[in-house]
Amino acid sequence: MNRWLALLGFVVLCLAVAGVSGWMTRPEISGWYAAIRKPSWNPPSWVFGPVWTTLYLMMAVAGWLVWQAEPASRRTLALSLFGIQLALNFLWSPLFFKLHQPGWAAVEIVLLWLAIGGFTVVAWGVSRAATFLFIPYWAWVTFATALNFAIWMLNVNAHQSRAG
Repeated sequence: MNRWLALLGFVVLCLAVAGVSGWMTRPEISGWYAAIRKPSWNPPSWVFGPVWTTLYLMMAVAGWLVWQAEPASRRTLALSLFGIQLALNFLWSPLFFKLHQPGWAAVEIVLLWLAIGGFTVVAWGVSRAATFLFIPYWAWVTFATALNFAIWMLNVNAHQSRAG
């Protein structure tokens, strides 16, 4: 019973991060985000919800799988990295959407990418299934990092040309 409650806890935690992030992001989609310049390869806004929901669920199961492993220093490190990446994941939305700071968000998403990578590598020795569940998340954040940097550069240049 405890293991299923733990799974529920991981799912609730990850979906809470998703829900609060989405709540903070939603008002900015039709306002600030719609008005800024984006690269031609920027996905339509409707893609992000289903992708992120799937990734958060996969993330929750990965965390749970690691949590279920026998206590060991590698498990503790993996769970710590899981918490760090989840906190960094949460912080990205306010930086980018609420504070309108794609530059700072770009710095932050690199830290997120590193934390995801750290979890993915460390989890390999704890639960290979957890590693495989994190690979799509790491791939998506790789894409999101490139997108974040492109948006930052397009809008820094747009701001400079308006100022000049």
